[in-house]
Amino acid sequence: MKIGFLGLGKMGRGMAACLLEAGHEVTVWNRTSGRADELLALGASEAATPAEAAQGAGAVFAMVADDDASTRCWLAEDGATGAMPADALLIECSTISHAQSARLAETARARSLTYLDCPVNGPPAGARKGELVLLLGAAPEDLERARPLLEAISKSILHFGPVGTGTAYKLINNLLGAVHISAMAEAAVLAGQYGIDVDAMVEAIRTGPIASPHTIRMSRPMLEGRPADSFALAIGLREKDARYCLGMAEAAGIGMPVGASAHGWYAQATPRHGSEDDSLLLETVAGRTGPD
Repeated sequence: MKIGFLGLGKMGRGMAACLLEAGHEVTVWNRTSGRADELLALGASEAATPAEAAQGAGAVFAMVADDDASTRCWLAEDGATGAMPADALLIECSTISHAQSARLAETARARSLTYLDCPVNGPPAGARKGELVLLLGAAPEDLERARPLLEAISKSILHFGPVGTGTAYKLINNLLGAVHISAMAEAAVLAGQYGIDVDAMVEAIRTGPIASPHTIRMSRPMLEGRPADSFALAIGLREKDARYCLGMAEAAGIGMPVGASAHGWYAQATPRHGSEDDSLLLETVAGRTGPD
């Protein structure tokens, strides 16, 4: 299939490479130049605008940072939706707000396009290996139509319901991550004050009832007062995701005070550490007694 791919960050480059290796004809676009070299070597073409990348495409993917970037890709004057042929697949993989997902779905309907709400779980290395977990919100028939493309970039496809449910779950998931990491940072600071053995605490966390991928990954570096060995999610991106989730909860009339407290730590940490791995949240937590 002829595919447009918008956004060539760490995740997008890997996803586009998998689509090329699956035999698709891929045209890529990125807001800043210089990120397409690996993909061009694999046979991709590079477009000057999202509209150019989408011209004649049977499907267009986007993997960008936030609502503003998503709007730039799809809805700007030279955005992709204005150039996509009727019945093409609009596959938004970015972690955007629920309100933005609804706007894109409405635009897709108005232009006779098929919208799939498709945020992802997994690190950049997983994106390059085609091992992401896709969090789908879509009509069942639309998911089946897109499945051959989605399987090229994933090891698992989880279908949560109609359009919007994939994004809703992704935001809940990332707020839960913020809660886990914030709690681990607070625990690490307290454990240090009481001289708890690091090796023993790491093993207790790994084998105990509070184990989660986040607490296991963060326990040793935070207890040792250093960054994690591998980059997962930037502090600024998790702050954005947590904020979007709290906005979704507010729109539903639901209070989330635990989530709001975790977001408070991330909001404090973002100005200094926004582009760094969220294990660096420890520095903010260690320097203050509580989030604003």
